[in-house]
This record gives sequence, structure tokens and C-alpha cells, in this order.
Amino acid sequence: MGLTKQYLRYVASAVFGVIGSQKGNIVFVTLRGEKGRYVAVPACEHVFIWDLRKGEKILILQGLKQEVTCLCPSPDGLHLAVGYEDGSIRIFSLLSGEGNVTFNGHKAAITTLKYDQLGGRLASGSKDTDIIVWDVINESGLYRLKGHKDAITQALFLQEKNLLVTSGKDTMVKWWDLDTQHCFKTMVGHRTEVWGLVLVSEEKRLITGASDSELRVWDIAYLQEIEDSEEPDPKKIKGSSPGIQDTLEAEHGTFEMDEAPEDRILSCRKAGSIMREGRDRVVNLAVEKTGRIVACHGTDSVLELFCILSKEEIQKKMDKKMKKARKKAKLHSCKGEEEDPEVNVEMSLQDEIQRVTNIKTSAKIKSFDLIHSPQGELKAVFLLQNNLVELYSLNPSLPTPQPVRTSRITIGGHRSDVRTLSFSSDNIAVLSAAADSVKIWNRFSFLNCAGMNPGGCKYVHWSCAHFVSSQTGKLQLYDLASGNLLETIDAHDGALWSMSLSPDQRGFVSGGADKSVKFWDFELVKDENSTQKRLSVKQTRTLQLDEDVLCVSYSPNQKLLAVSLLDCTVKIFYVDTLKFFLSLYGHKLPVICMDISYDGALIATGSADRNVKIWGLDFGDCHKSLFAHDDSVMYLQFVPKSHLFFTAGKDHKIKQWDADRFEHIQTLEGHHQEIWCLAVSPSGDYVVSSSHDKSLRLWERTREPLILEEEREMEREAEYEESVAKEDQPAVPGETQGDSYFTGKKTIETVKAAERIMEAIELYREETAKMKEHKAICKAAGKEVPLPTNPILMAYGSISVSKIELEESLLVLPFSYVPDILKLFNEFIQLGSDVELICRCLFFLLRIHFGQITSNQMLVPVIEKLRETTISKVSQVRDVIGFNMAGLDYLKRECEAKSEVMFFADATSHLEEKKRKRKKREKLILTLT
Repeated sequence: MGLTKQYLRYVASAVFGVIGSQKGNIVFVTLRGEKGRYVAVPACEHVFIWDLRKGEKILILQGLKQEVTCLCPSPDGLHLAVGYEDGSIRIFSLLSGEGNVTFNGHKAAITTLKYDQLGGRLASGSKDTDIIVWDVINESGLYRLKGHKDAITQALFLQEKNLLVTSGKDTMVKWWDLDTQHCFKTMVGHRTEVWGLVLVSEEKRLITGASDSELRVWDIAYLQEIEDSEEPDPKKIKGSSPGIQDTLEAEHGTFEMDEAPEDRILSCRKAGSIMREGRDRVVNLAVEKTGRIVACHGTDSVLELFCILSKEEIQKKMDKKMKKARKKAKLHSCKGEEEDPEVNVEMSLQDEIQRVTNIKTSAKIKSFDLIHSPQGELKAVFLLQNNLVELYSLNPSLPTPQPVRTSRITIGGHRSDVRTLSFSSDNIAVLSAAADSVKIWNRFSFLNCAGMNPGGCKYVHWSCAHFVSSQTGKLQLYDLASGNLLETIDAHDGALWSMSLSPDQRGFVSGGADKSVKFWDFELVKDENSTQKRLSVKQTRTLQLDEDVLCVSYSPNQKLLAVSLLDCTVKIFYVDTLKFFLSLYGHKLPVICMDISYDGALIATGSADRNVKIWGLDFGDCHKSLFAHDDSVMYLQFVPKSHLFFTAGKDHKIKQWDADRFEHIQTLEGHHQEIWCLAVSPSGDYVVSSSHDKSLRLWERTREPLILEEEREMEREAEYEESVAKEDQPAVPGETQGDSYFTGKKTIETVKAAERIMEAIELYREETAKMKEHKAICKAAGKEVPLPTNPILMAYGSISVSKIELEESLLVLPFSYVPDILKLFNEFIQLGSDVELICRCLFFLLRIHFGQITSNQMLVPVIEKLRETTISKVSQVRDVIGFNMAGLDYLKRECEAKSEVMFFADATSHLEEKKRKRKKREKLILTLT
């Protein structure tokens, strides 16, 4: 067997350049006891906590692989619930930054998360049309609510009632009774998707936003209020003629599909509509915590604010309206009439909800959040489409409030996609260029970056040292020390697509859409206003071609120049004479990227046909054609002093290849959208890449050897894990289609956990058989013989399974292991260890295997023993908890009594000090007189 070639593994090192991702929402968080200063924003798979006052990133909540889609802070401000694209939810502690609780139940991306008033329950909605209510304290799912036919857009708990209201893209708003876990009311008064809803006016009014410019307002009346009122209910006249029913439906704006009207918990009728200024759909609709300010925005850059007036304000407004109406009626009435004419003024919805103002942001709004400061100031924070966070503040109590922008986070990233990257010669600095700016990043601290604004540059394509090129055909020269633009040169008539620095560092070559390749040399020139010379360029030669030039590249010895053309070929020319040398043809679509190896022996080309071809530069023969990516190959670069190269594609992946053995070495996954470019450091130890998700990622070469066979095995395992997650979920015995008990989801973790439980039961059976044999041997020998300890138990001690995976793991477990588990449960409960957890597992097993357990006569005594032990032990645990609660209440009263004594002691000392000062003042007056 020959020696296998060893490679070194590249791993993810840092994510930078992204301020906030577009898929998730921005929320205010409480940190260090301060409200309104810190915000949490999704950043690809992580969550960044930004300090709005300083503009700094102070905490990173580390994610795994999937992109963040939803954020929701807990009511106590100590935790943050994060929803991901794969349907998982993690609860992070804002004090430690760790996510210890994970919920897996949804099959698609999380679209909404909402805590109840106390923070003990969490409702999650997903694109899989299901709503799941989770018990945060017990770390388990309570129930799954099914009924919507499309993605869930919003879910809200009612504080005083145990109810949940949800909206979806199926145009429905559903009301759920959480005591019975069923939908008791469906509102079908919307013609289009319902994108948001809020509860206002002490939860007696519902506002919904759909795909039109209308905010619909609904009055909520609970059962007791309905019985007291004498208004006719349109649904109580279901048996009436169609004409009467149509009239009532037109009057109330909706009809309700209730199977049993007498079981109705509440009534919801349309009160009217508020017209928005925007004509597009509602993207987000929210209310701040006091319930006074409602805000919404569409797909533009305007946030519209509305104020819910109090009863006193409405009465004051109606009095003014009445006064005006009376004055107007007096003017129109006859002069002979002395009595005041009777005037009736009706209160409209616009008298109860009035428009406050609009906030215009600098770019399109993706999400926002509101908070009311104790000083009465309203703060609104925005996550914008162009990778930007802005904070506005205003005073809504003023007659004409003017929003003021108080903070902005910009330095952490580009406003548009980064199209080119470059490393400095010392491997420390990274240059990134986009249409809006050019930034230079320090590799050790990626927030320290110098910014330069390329004026008049619509689309940056290439950068090197001090130069950037653009789609307008201009070359721009910058001073890196000051960040100033020194010179702009009109290089090409069309777009300038590519540049390549000459190996001797004395010039470069550029290629553009004007079908020409131009050669440039560096020179030192003196400006009129300065005595010092600065760097500039001059054009020396031009190579005219028949097709648009897409890419150019020098050979390391500077003898050859490779030019990629729009006709899918690559032409090789001699640099000194510009004579044609070779033509490389074989790609079906144009070559977008290419690079020549350090020794000039190989050239690798990447094309939009998803293939990478490796050619020899001696005769132009194709050594190998590799199917590299699932989409276009966007960038290709060799690692210095080797025949290894990296490719980046629109399939969100970076791949490393060996050009000698034609083998795929490894895949770097992390980006969530198309990758535009990458750069390899001169030492080859670092790779930096940019993507359409606005993030820049640094990959670092480790000392860990990479063996190809192991890498392929790991890829197969990853594919298997993905297939397990996509498999049909196991059916719960006894569960029908409408049941909502089971909330888990089969994952590779639950399968592994079930295997660990089975291994533990097998081990228990073996040890039990050994102990029986050992007792028989001891009895026959007439003396005690020591039993050797099992080496597995010595190594591991115990086999642990996470609380989150328990139910799904027990569901996957075959019934043959259940009798042994029930016997073990009895022993553990008698010992008093983890009574609550064991009872939870016991009840779940009894629920899913009820038929088999009750029909098995061997398990009857086991179940009887379990009944006795569980009742006694649960009563003991309850008594202990009750005793502890009473003790805590006593300590609380003691602390309160002490604080009151201290308070009064402070008050008396303060009073005595005042008396002392007064006596001193009186003595001073007497002495003066």
C-alpha cells in the first residue's frame, strides 16, 4: 500500500462584516439592568447583541449551522428565545450567553415566537402550519395545535384568559382554547394573507394587517359581556333566511364558523378600518408594551405610528366635537328659536385611534421594535435591508412629534454585497470592496476597520493594493493610510470586469466589456498643490479582441497572459509580443474565474456550467474536468506554492481541490446564500470569503491532518443524518390525526439517545443474570466471592439522555425494553431519585403503550407497585416543596419587616438632622439681631 498524501484541515475562524441578517427580526433586550440601550439582531447562524450608545458588539450568542429566523425576549429580560430555519428553538441566557435549552418539534423554519405573561410558556409558529406550546421551565412540549393551511405569521397569548390567537398566510385568524387545545373560532373576514395582529385596549380590541392598505379593527366581547348585552348576534339566526344573514354579515364584516354557538367563549366583530398611507402589504405590525402606540410598515422605508387614546382623551375629543356641532347648528337654526337645538355626534374609529406620525428611514425596513422609556420618550429601532441598524426617538405626547435619529450602526459592515477581497502581503489586513465602500479589516479584531467611499462607483468588481475597479469602466486610486481618493481614471468604455497584478509589481493588466485588454505601468507623479510625489498609472499597450473580456490572469513568470472571453474560450497570449499562443475550449458556458499555479504548469478555469477544468499550459491539453458545484462557479484561486486550489459557488459552498490527483479534499460550509468571491492569504494559512448574506468569513488552516477516506465517511454520515431528519415521523400508538399531545420530532440525536437507552437495558439484563449466577455460586461454595465490576460501568458510570430528547427517544424504543424500564422506574422512585423526571417518563410510556401494558398479565404487579410508590413519593416531594415555599415566604416577610424598620430609622434620623439645622439657624439669627 502506497503512502497517502496528507492535507491540513481548514476550519471556520470568524464571522464579520454582517450587522444584521434579513431573515430575522430585531428586538430590544435588557442587559446589565438597562432597557432601550441594547438590541439583539440575527447574524446568519449567530445572534449579535449591539450597544446602541457605543455602536459596539458586546455579546455573541453562538449558533450551530442553521440561519436565525426569529427572536423573542422573555418577559423577565433574562432569556432570549431564538428560532432557526430548520425548525429548532434555543433558549439563551443573556447573563452567560449560553443556550442550554433546545426544542425540536417543527419541520420548517420558525416564523413567530411569543412568551406568555409570566414567561413559563412559549408559543412557536412555523412554515409547517403548526403551532406548538412549550413548557420552558420543564423543558418539554405541552401540545401541538393544527388547523392552519399555510405558514403561521403571528401568535399571541391573552393575559387574563387561557387563550391563544394566531394568524396565517391562509387568510385565517384562529382562536384557540388552551385548556382543551382546540380551535373554537375562525375569523374569515380577510381576503388576503394576514401578516400581523396585535391586541390593544386591555385585550378588548384586535388589529390585523393583511396584504392591502387597510388595518382592520375587531371588537372582542367575552362570554359574560355577550350574555349581558342585548345586541342580536348574526350567528344565532343561522336558520333565518339568506337575505337577513347576508345583511348581518355585511353589517358586522365577518361570519364565524362555529360548530356549537352555545359553546362560544368570545365574540369578535369588526369595528372598522384604519387606512395606511402605504399601498403594499403589511410586513410587520407591533404594539409597544403599554399598548398605547401601534406601529406598522410595508415593503418601503416608512414606519407609520398610531396612538390608542384613553377614555378621558376620547371624552375630551368628543366634547370638543359636540361643542363645534352645537355652534354649527346654532348658526344654521332660525333666529327666533331661543332653545339650543338637539345635536347628535357619533364616535368613529378615527376618534379612538389617531395617527401620530411617520418615521422615514434611510433604506427599506426589514424589522423594527418599540420601547417606551420612563421619561415618556418612544424609541424605535430598525433593522434595514442594507445591513444597517438605526435608532429613532420621539415624544408621542407632543401635538406634532418629530422623530430624531439618535444612533446608527454602520462601521461593522458594507451596505451592499462584497464583490472583491484581497489580503495584505503580511497576512494581517483584509481589504473588502462593495458598491458603497471599501473597508480594510484587521484580522485580529474584525471591528477595527478603516472605511473608504468609492465616489461615483456603482459596482466594484476587483481590488488590489491601492486600486479598485467598477462596472462604469473607471479605475480608482486610494491612499490606504488616510482612506482618501487620489485619482479616478477612465480605463474602459464598458464595464471593467477583471484586473491582474503583474508578478514584478510594476504594473497590472485590465480587461473589460469593450473587448480590449489594457496594460498599465505604475509611475510617480507630482501634484500641483504638493511637493511630494504620489503613485499613479499610465497606459502602455492595448490588446483588441473579438469578444468581451471576462477575466485576465498573469502567469507567475510574466511570460503568458490568460484571457477569458464571452465565447466560452480562454486565450493564452505572450506578454512581450502579444502573439496568440493557445486556445482552451471545452466549457459550455463562459469562464467566470481562473488562476494559474505558482510554477506556471497548470491553469484551472471555473465556469457558469458548474464545472472546473484543469489544463496544462505546455500544450493546452485538458487534464481533468471536475463537476465542482451545484450552481455557477464564481471564484477560483490556487493556494500559494502548491497545486491545491479553492473554488466558491452559488451553491453556498467553498471547496478545496488537488489539481495533481484531481480529488475533492474538503468542503467549507457556513454561508447561507451565494458566495461571490474569496481570497487566499500569501502564506496559505487563511481564506476569506464573501457572500450575498452580507457576511465575510475567515477560514484558518489548522495543524490537524485530513485523510480523504475519513472525510468521505463523515460526508456520508452527514447525508444519513439529513435523511433521518427528513423521514416520516413515527406514529404514536393510539394517537389520531386530530390529537395534539405529541410535540417532538425525530432527529439523529433522538435516535442516538434511544440506542443509548437500549444499550443500558442490555447491560442491566447482563448484570442481573450475572448477579443471579454469582449468588448461586456463593450459595454452593458457602462463602462470599467478590463480583467483578463491569468495565463499561467503570468507564461511563451512567448513560445520560437530555430532557428534550426523552419523549422522542422513548417513542422510538421497542416495546420489548419497556417491561425492564418499568421495573427500574419502580426501584428508582423507591430510592427517591429524580421523582419528577421518572414520573414524566412513566406517564409517557403508559400513554403510548397503554394497550400492550394492560393486556400483559406479567406487568400487572409491576404497575400496582408503581401506583403505590409513585403516590407516596410524589406526596413526599409535594410536602417538601410546600415546606420550602412556606419557609421562603417566612424569610420574605422577615426581609420586608427589616427593610421597613430601616426605612423608618432613616426617616427619624433625617427628621432629627432637620431639627438640628433649624436650631442652628435660629441661634445664628439671634446672635445677628
